[in-house]
Amino acid sequence: MNHDIYIYLLVMSAVTLAIRILPVTLIRRPIKNQFLRSFLFYVPYVTLAVMTFPAIMDATRSPYAGLLALLVGIGLAWKGFSLFKVAAACCIVVFGVELILL
Repeated sequence: MNHDIYIYLLVMSAVTLAIRILPVTLIRRPIKNQFLRSFLFYVPYVTLAVMTFPAIMDATRSPYAGLLALLVGIGLAWKGFSLFKVAAACCIVVFGVELILL
């Protein structure tokens, strides 16, 4: 494990910069393809969902509490409740389920 850490840092920096600089330099005119535009619009939401949903199940002591809070949160958000109300309801659900189960 005595590898040169500077090589790792250089590769990481090059990849990070390439991801940020290449689209700006290669795409100079507006994107007119509707499929590509919608794909790029939803990429941040998908990335956030991929990072958040597994954490919901692992953040509680019981996976059932996390699953029930997820379902309640989806239902309340679907009904149009605010983010604060959805988050508060999910916390209350987790607290209640863990109080009963554990």
